[in-house]
Amino acid sequence: MTPPSAPIALLPSAGSGSRARTAKPKQYEMIAGKPLVLHTLHALLAVKGLAGIEVVVSPDDSIMAALLDQHGVDKNRVRGRPGGGETRSQSVRAGLAALLADGHAPDGWVLVHDAARCLVSPQDIERLIHVCSADEVGGLLARPMSDTVKRISPKDAQGSHAAHDAHPRVAQTLDRQTLWQAQTPQMFRLGPLISAYDRAGSAVTDEASAMEACGHRPLLVESQGPNLKITYPEDFAWAEAWLSRSANKETP
Repeated sequence: MTPPSAPIALLPSAGSGSRARTAKPKQYEMIAGKPLVLHTLHALLAVKGLAGIEVVVSPDDSIMAALLDQHGVDKNRVRGRPGGGETRSQSVRAGLAALLADGHAPDGWVLVHDAARCLVSPQDIERLIHVCSADEVGGLLARPMSDTVKRISPKDAQGSHAAHDAHPRVAQTLDRQTLWQAQTPQMFRLGPLISAYDRAGSAVTDEASAMEACGHRPLLVESQGPNLKITYPEDFAWAEAWLSRSANKETP
């Protein structure tokens, strides 16, 4: 039996992945012989101490349920839930509200993870759960920045979005010793996280920033394994190479 305090995982999976330039939503693109989202689900299913996994899909999604059936995913542990929105924040907010409506306790833990992070290590997630369970706020997987980071002006940022061939100029070099790259999963209590999303609005890009807007200071738990978020076309080849190499290592 899973202890009552075990977190439930929420997997927003309703996006189109436009930056990946794929023919179908990127979570259903094939990597190493399986749809991307299945690799993510298998990583979560390998985590000890999860109460279950809720996959938030778009209202018209006809793929996820068939995919779970086709690959024999345990429906007692994984459930597809329609109601996702056009943005990640809308999907997460809808999933959180559904958990509350289902009777999940407001002080229970929720572990939000991006479907596109299919290389996440189960051991990293277990360490995140262990660390955050003893904290009042919660936290997220992250990694200290190793690259030198440049800031550009807001004007250049708008221009680079409008034209992919724009070349912005450096406005400032940031001190990388104080910078961490946020990843997922991110683990917080259900009630405070819903309140934080309501306060932060739809522009929020992750759970930690919503909590920060309410004055909380989430923990940063350093990830040890690869945790790439599949975003651009070239990321698929990198992830496939990693997954294929990992599979070969496991083959006796």
